[in-house]
Amino acid sequence: MPKLLAIAYKTVKCGPMNEVLCANVTQLSGVEKDVFGRPGKRQVTVLSNLQWQQACNSIEVDLPWTTRRANLLIDDLVFSPADVGKHLQIGELRLEITGETDPCKKMEIAQVGLEAALTPDWRGGVTCRVLNDAMIHLGDEISIFTPR
Repeated sequence: MPKLLAIAYKTVKCGPMNEVLCANVTQLSGVEKDVFGRPGKRQVTVLSNLQWQQACNSIEVDLPWTTRRANLLIDDLVFSPADVGKHLQIGELRLEITGETDPCKKMEIAQVGLEAALTPDWRGGVTCRVLNDAMIHLGDEISIFTPR
């Protein structure tokens, strides 16, 4: 079963990513303390470790996942356009997948070629809306499903 591998947030725009073992995630603030957690379609960003590794391998570099600046890193899932509207259950937390996290120029600044490496096949991850407040922890089990 897929699991939550890592959690991170940034307290200021363009600031460093802070990795934590657990986090409170709410409908009001996304990952607590994250500067971009306000309500909306991009409240929480989720990165697939498999797709991150594909991107890094394609440019022959080994980069920390926080280079992507996503909030959550998960294993054993690969995202695609077919996932928009589906729900991700992470422990007690439920997120709605709202779209692709488009790679931006910050990725190119971090590593030459990274923006292009993240562009195909939704390698840059997904954006999500928080559907309920919950505490998440590293190792939480994850499921993805179509809501009724």
